[in-house]
Amino acid sequence: MNRLKKINSAYLFILPYVTMFLIFIVLPVFIAFILSFTYFNAVEAPEFNGVQNYIYILTQDKVFMQTILPNTIKFSLIVGPGGYILSFLLAWILAQVPHKPRTILALMIYSPSMTAGVAITVLWQIIFSGDEKGLINGFLINYNFISEPIQWLQSPDHLMMVMIIVSLWSSMGVGFLAMLAGVLNINTEVYEAAYIDGLRNKFQEIFYITMPSMKPQMLFGAVMSIVGTFSAGAIGVQLSGANPTPQNSGQLIVNHIEDYGILRSEMGLAAAFSVVLLIIIYGISKYVNKLLND
Repeated sequence: MNRLKKINSAYLFILPYVTMFLIFIVLPVFIAFILSFTYFNAVEAPEFNGVQNYIYILTQDKVFMQTILPNTIKFSLIVGPGGYILSFLLAWILAQVPHKPRTILALMIYSPSMTAGVAITVLWQIIFSGDEKGLINGFLINYNFISEPIQWLQSPDHLMMVMIIVSLWSSMGVGFLAMLAGVLNINTEVYEAAYIDGLRNKFQEIFYITMPSMKPQMLFGAVMSIVGTFSAGAIGVQLSGANPTPQNSGQLIVNHIEDYGILRSEMGLAAAFSVVLLIIIYGISKYVNKLLND
């Protein structure tokens, strides 16, 4: 009887989470999946059109295939693995320092991910301002590296690079904290035993002890990094101050979804793009899961 009460109490505690998850995650995804097979302009009732939206995405939307998708892949391949490796290295380095300075440094590293996107944008707009008052331009002009200021945020040649730098700087989020907790929870006796058995240096320590001992945290960090990278989209618009960004140089899939859904009121197509994005994230997450488990 007591065991039954404990089980019921457990279900009661998780009930709010399950309810919120169903309402705010499962239901919107299900609705988006249904709408992706319709023509829906947000005014008239959705009209079923089969797989026309997906055919349009794959065969007729040249901007998506030639610019948006390559931009997203380039951005994700650099920011995702880059942020993931940085998170692990910083977590490992912080684990080597004493408790108090570690806490302060961890808070400093984590704080950019807590800061609102607008605040981040204001800071980096000052640094990459396109006039002589910009910190980067001022430095380069003062030391005669350039004679004219560079339009970092308005030039299609430079916007993506700035987006990657800013995204890497602010990528130390929950995944970083999970990795830090994983490193700190490894039993020090394991390291001592490994050195007795022939472990020689810190690199071997990382590959043979640290990484295998914190696989769950590394997997969590990888999933968070993938989801965060592919769902990013506001950074290019906020930095350049325009949507679409100059010559679509900073447009990502999320921007394209907003373009179709909000600006063009083509909700069916926007839903189809969101389903494509969901499939990409799911596929890569499964691959990374398999890679880390192997």
